[in-house]
Amino acid sequence: MNVIVCVKQIPDPASPGALDPGTNTLKRDGKPILDESDSYGVEMALQLVDAAGGGEVSLVSMAPNGEMTGLRTALAMGAAKGTLVSDPALQGSDALTTAKVLGAAIQKMGGADLVIAATESSDGYTGTVPEQLAEVLGLPSVTFAKKVVVNGGSLTVDRQTESGYDEVTCPLPAVISVTAGVVEPRYPSFKGIMAAKSKPVETLTVADLGVTPVGWAGANQSVVSVVQAEARAAGEIIEDDGEAFGKIVAFLENLKVI
Repeated sequence: MNVIVCVKQIPDPASPGALDPGTNTLKRDGKPILDESDSYGVEMALQLVDAAGGGEVSLVSMAPNGEMTGLRTALAMGAAKGTLVSDPALQGSDALTTAKVLGAAIQKMGGADLVIAATESSDGYTGTVPEQLAEVLGLPSVTFAKKVVVNGGSLTVDRQTESGYDEVTCPLPAVISVTAGVVEPRYPSFKGIMAAKSKPVETLTVADLGVTPVGWAGANQSVVSVVQAEARAAGEIIEDDGEAFGKIVAFLENLKVI
């Protein structure tokens, strides 16, 4: 069984973020890390391949400046190889363009029995790329997977809902998005970290994939301005003089809470 996992490399949340004054978007010139939400997808893929008794896990990522730090972390977990799409022209790409680029890269990789992505990234939170990717690839999609079992040419997914979960059966190949906690991600061992340095990573550009338009042109949008949020006003302290309840009720009525 061959599985491709979409992994995103994001700015380290422990480092203070900064905006690019030219584009009003998040600066991505530091060393990125593997998005924690994608570590669940990598672990899920490794376990499915082990259960199938053969195959390999491949990675696909889109990142600026040829950065592979986060990608190498996923390789250290046990993935066999990776594909990185890196091109200055991709700056400003929206979720749909990202899906088109990842889809083209996956097709260039030869496809897979299963494509796994996180439900949403920790720096964008659009939560739309997996479904858009499935449409680009022309594959069925199951979202919010909290448990995945492969049975021959199909998979059974416990799909998380607000009230519990639905059991969904889907033919392969397919695209699924997994929730945090679907499995417990392994920590890369020292041996895995050293091995990751020599694992193959193919670097592609937009020209290699033939996707157009991309970046700001593909998104057809721009961030016009960024302003500081207004400081929160001090709250009102109500002294209980025996009539405080009336003021509290009036306050809640004004908020349309009651």
